[in-house]
Amino acid sequence: MRRRGFSAGLLSLGAVALARPSLAQGSGDSRAKLIEGAKREGSLSYWDTVIQPETNDELTAGFRKAYDLPSSFQVNYTLSNTGNLVTRVEQEIAAQRATIDIASIASPTWVFEKVEGGHVLEYDSPEYQHYGRVFEAGLGQPRYFAFNGAYMFVPMWNGDMQDFKLASWRDVPGLLKPGRFSLGDATISVSYLATFMGLRKVLGDDYFRALAKLKPNFLVRSEQIASRLVTNQDMFAVFGQPTRALQNNERGASLKFVHPQEGVVLMPQCSFILKQAPHPNAAKLWIDYILSPEAQAILAKREAMSSGRTSFQSPVPDYAPNMESIKRVDLDWRRLSTADMQKAREDWKAIFSA
Repeated sequence: MRRRGFSAGLLSLGAVALARPSLAQGSGDSRAKLIEGAKREGSLSYWDTVIQPETNDELTAGFRKAYDLPSSFQVNYTLSNTGNLVTRVEQEIAAQRATIDIASIASPTWVFEKVEGGHVLEYDSPEYQHYGRVFEAGLGQPRYFAFNGAYMFVPMWNGDMQDFKLASWRDVPGLLKPGRFSLGDATISVSYLATFMGLRKVLGDDYFRALAKLKPNFLVRSEQIASRLVTNQDMFAVFGQPTRALQNNERGASLKFVHPQEGVVLMPQCSFILKQAPHPNAAKLWIDYILSPEAQAILAKREAMSSGRTSFQSPVPDYAPNMESIKRVDLDWRRLSTADMQKAREDWKAIFSA
């Protein structure tokens, strides 16, 4: 899927970038008070499972500029897989000592449980007023978290090597050669696990049994999945990510993908502040900024993250369509439990170890 109209997209991004974060108040914290507190704190720490270093650099520069923070203000960022992020946050909660201010992860069920357990700092960001659709869809909780962007997993291949024609998830097994395709490992990643849980509702377990017979290469990092397509180590990725297609195609690759007619499981990257965050003022400002039009445009342009912000126009709609234009296979994230997810993980193991 080659880029079309990307220059026009960047022009629109320039216009969006002029819209700085709201000057409104949230939870009684005036903007000026938060900025002064952040300057005293001098830094913040956030963990994320998607954002790449170059994106973090642009967000950090925009964040400092938006709130007139000094160049000495440090944004300490860690890119993690979902399993490691969950483990680290759970450890810090158990120790009652946090070093992380903000965690962003596409595991709403787990985040809802952290809210219920009293481990998430209450903060009514002024930006939440623009995320009503997110809250209505059960993909966030007012006063606690929304998502900074959402991603999805879709069938993907290298257009320079293959010319696949497909419209449905059900078309995929007939295109594959044994051992020449990848599948995201749901035993490690909660994002792949949630995708499995959603898709099995519409495809059934026999679909995944058919994939198991073809001996997939189990991978975790979406960067590696895309890289193996570019180098022709794999001919197909069942759980490819448009984010990595965008980034590789900008470097000259020709990764293609399709949104299957049955829909996709939208993975909302839930951003929340830990209750014992060591830099709460800076953390609140980061939440405000990451949900602003400027940061949403950066995340769409660089990471192909779909925005849940009302009236937001994606600069790269082929890669990052807005939330309302995505056909979703929905999960009831709030009603699901970590026990449900563990049961699904065991089901996955049974299917792929048979």
